[in-house]
Amino acid sequence: MISRILFACLFLGLFTAGSSLSCKWMDHKFKQHNEETLNLLETMGNNSTNTTEVEDTVAFPNHLYHQASKASAEDKLAFTVQVLEEVAALFEEDHSSASWEDSTVRNLLNIVNKQAEELHTCIGSHSHKKKNSQLYFKTKMYFKRLSDDILKKKGHSADAWEVIRKETKAHLMRAEQLVSSLHTAN
Repeated sequence: MISRILFACLFLGLFTAGSSLSCKWMDHKFKQHNEETLNLLETMGNNSTNTTEVEDTVAFPNHLYHQASKASAEDKLAFTVQVLEEVAALFEEDHSSASWEDSTVRNLLNIVNKQAEELHTCIGSHSHKKKNSQLYFKTKMYFKRLSDDILKKKGHSADAWEVIRKETKAHLMRAEQLVSSLHTAN
């Protein structure tokens, strides 16, 4: 009986240590990578040759971030991962009209994908299957509207990409706030 208890304690200790180790990246690297991405977006804005304004017909989803802020830690991370993946999907679209260096866009995609992958490792395995489906669906639809109503309707123009760049910057700042809230909660 004592050996079973000892085994259970040892297993629990190893599992807990493993799970905290998997999220050290979130504690130390997420903010650093996010700042790099924000700097790349700033550089892209400085290199922009946009001459006209495209009306941003898709309102920023403050309500989604508010909803996510009230969710569990795993749902906050899952939401942040989804936002990062959706941002990466946007920047995979045809950006040839934008005056950005391909290497800058590739760097941006590499960092955003790395952030999504690493944050995903911080989410419990059962959480991946049981997503906050309403939040997931609304977020998916918001990014689809960005793609359809801003990029596709405007022919992936440089001006449309400038709207996407600004929206992305806002998302990354809000995502950092969301992830940072997990530090203060612990």
